[in-house]
Amino acid sequence: MSDSSDPRVLVVLPAWNEAASLTGVLAEVRAHLPRVGILVVDDGSRDATADVARAAGVDVLQLPFNLGVGGAMRAGFRFARAEGYDAVVQVDADGQHDPADVPRLLAPLLAGEADVVLGARFAGVGAYSARGPRRWAMGLLSVVLSRIARTRLTDTTSGFRASNRRAIELFAREYPAEYLGDTVESLVIACRARLRVTQIGVEMRQRSAGVPSHGPFKAAVFLGRAVLALVVALSRPMVRTSGEATA
Repeated sequence: MSDSSDPRVLVVLPAWNEAASLTGVLAEVRAHLPRVGILVVDDGSRDATADVARAAGVDVLQLPFNLGVGGAMRAGFRFARAEGYDAVVQVDADGQHDPADVPRLLAPLLAGEADVVLGARFAGVGAYSARGPRRWAMGLLSVVLSRIARTRLTDTTSGFRASNRRAIELFAREYPAEYLGDTVESLVIACRARLRVTQIGVEMRQRSAGVPSHGPFKAAVFLGRAVLALVVALSRPMVRTSGEATA
């Protein structure tokens, strides 16, 4: 964090065809977090996502085609680095993340206790549950990544997370764009770069618009992709933070 007692925080919302939910989400972010910067990264949407964001008066990055959450977040981290922000908080544009929890995510960063903080669904808060292959995959990822991070992580696929300046610098260069890379591989990258990762319990909500991706077939696909993402992440060479030698 900077030396200022009032660090600059940027809320980044990666958004793909989220025009229906975005107005309400942005209003909620402003209501709970009136002093933060807000950036919507329109990830190649075919609807009016970018127009809705501009009408709300927030910063907008409009990508020419869909890159996925990882590509959108890398753009967001680069924006944050260029604009000198002290922290970035990723918030989904579909309304599943509660902006009221953002100060709790930021607290370990502000206290100098962590570099990346996850909002975890399976940490004693809320009643979110997953079943079958999806739950198995989440359990496997949590066991392996907890060992890598040397701390207990129960929800490694959560996209609700906060990052400090060290993490912003790293992720602006290295944030992965592959499926699940934005969650699983980004944590491996952070841990290998000796960033401190921790979690806090949060309650996730139902998306406010659109169609959730559930069902047995999609759960089985998630399992396979999650395992593949972990294997790919562990097989890649280690990266370094600014000023550090590669381990």
